[in-house]
Amino acid sequence: MLLTVTTTHAPATDLGYLLVKHPGKVHAFDVPTGMAYVMYPEATEQRCTAALMLDVDPRRLRLQRDSFDLGQYVNDRPYAASSLLAAALAKVFRSALRGASRDRPELAARRIPLEIRVPVLRGTPELATRLFAPLGWQVTAAPIPLEPEIGGDSRYLDLRLSGTLRLADALNHLYVLLPVLDDNKHYWVAPDEIEKLLRSGEGWLAGHPDKILIARRYLAHKRALADSALKRLEIDEEIKDEDQDLPVVRRSSLAEQRRDAVLEALHDVEAARVLDLGCGPGALLAALIKDRRFTEIVGCDVSSAALDQAARRLRLDRMPERQRDRVRLWQSALTYRDDRLRGYDAAVLMEVIEHVDPPRLPAMAASVFGHAKPRTVIVTTPNAEYNVHYEGLTGMRHPDHRFEWTRAEFRAWAGQVATDHGYRVAFRPVGEEHETTGAPTQMAIFTAKEESK
Repeated sequence: MLLTVTTTHAPATDLGYLLVKHPGKVHAFDVPTGMAYVMYPEATEQRCTAALMLDVDPRRLRLQRDSFDLGQYVNDRPYAASSLLAAALAKVFRSALRGASRDRPELAARRIPLEIRVPVLRGTPELATRLFAPLGWQVTAAPIPLEPEIGGDSRYLDLRLSGTLRLADALNHLYVLLPVLDDNKHYWVAPDEIEKLLRSGEGWLAGHPDKILIARRYLAHKRALADSALKRLEIDEEIKDEDQDLPVVRRSSLAEQRRDAVLEALHDVEAARVLDLGCGPGALLAALIKDRRFTEIVGCDVSSAALDQAARRLRLDRMPERQRDRVRLWQSALTYRDDRLRGYDAAVLMEVIEHVDPPRLPAMAASVFGHAKPRTVIVTTPNAEYNVHYEGLTGMRHPDHRFEWTRAEFRAWAGQVATDHGYRVAFRPVGEEHETTGAPTQMAIFTAKEESK
């Protein structure tokens, strides 16, 4: 999959500052469905083009939801631009999507001449024009012809957009509208997709003549989610119209609420030296680093690739030495004892245990609670009872989950672990609670008994 962004703003190579990607290098990023690369086929002061190429790994794609058994082998997902490319764009150009530029903040706020090309995209010329033209783009959507012996046009387009816009606006248009044109998502659409749509659609979606079509396609035709998003848009616009000086409060996603709940629990127990066990690409680590109360922060994961992602996300190579000395990344398997993990104030297993095969849970508990034995252990995991509120969900919330527990099952497991290893345990809900099914995430806070007296 390929997407190119070109500008003739002088000097055109300032595009590298806006994208936070140096024009003289090839930048590589590991993404869930393959590898993404950013490169510059042309970079002069008169004209500069940045190309985002996504190389989809069929083995990873096989883990994604698809419509039929052989879909991972014989579909167009690795070739035609789709939500796969939109997801890669969001990761690779995160700062540019926010309109943030440390080196050229004044340019990030300005409209500049832009040309966008997506050479292979599933959709119709009419829909491409309906979606992009109201946003200030001149649209050229040329159908890609079939082989001469067959004749006619395929269902794919060569899409070209030109206009004078802020780069952040252009990228947010693409992030939302690529999967809308394709009319498919490569992952299960949960309620937190509403937040992504509203965040990326801020300033333009509410006034778009086809906002209903956009909301429904972006949210995988889940009527309840689309109706909720559209209602939120109407409320936000009413607030802006009534008083331009009043900010609209954005609802936190479940991931943000979970992170904040963990940070609050760490503050409550006055932890300073913290282990993030199963840290993955470093979402919690980034929040821990921002808080000076945490003097030593260790991220552990069995995956070296995840640790590399975390290092890039945290920009450890650019971090000031004093701050970098607070952070360590260690490869470690939680089902095996590791002496390096002993003696810490707190350990966090945030959405980790459900990725462990149930027969290995006792080994993990013995390693974390019995051997490392931090003063406090904080565990979060999905509440299976809440899954009935996720429209269209069949099975579990993530394809890598080995199990998802009810509140009673989680409490039984946590109580037994506390008894076996000398801890007390308390429980907190995370997220909006339902009177019958509880909160979407459940949290257990384990405190070593000698510390709780």
